[in-house]
Amino acid sequence: MLTGKQKRYLRSQAMTMKPLINLGKNGVTETFIEGVKAAIEARELIKISLLPATDETPKAVGQALVAAIPGLSVAQTIGRTVVVYKRAFDPENRKLSAIIAKL
Repeated sequence: MLTGKQKRYLRSQAMTMKPLINLGKNGVTETFIEGVKAAIEARELIKISLLPATDETPKAVGQALVAAIPGLSVAQTIGRTVVVYKRAFDPENRKLSAIIAKL
């Protein structure tokens, strides 16, 4: 679970990011979840954009990802964008985790 200070820091980092993953008309599928798992392991913080063709809501997508990926947290849901964070398993990919742990 992230504290308010940690979420605020992650939101500030996500402001300059472009969405890495787009969710389209197929919705939250196993393929989408596997793609999010791979991206979150490499980067720790990713931005997901919901395309207009999807029937999903950003809140529902965040809840589905939290349920499907252990340790994942939603840092922000704004408009049709969801920002998610998860500490990387590989120590080489842990760039944000050290900063988040100090907050």
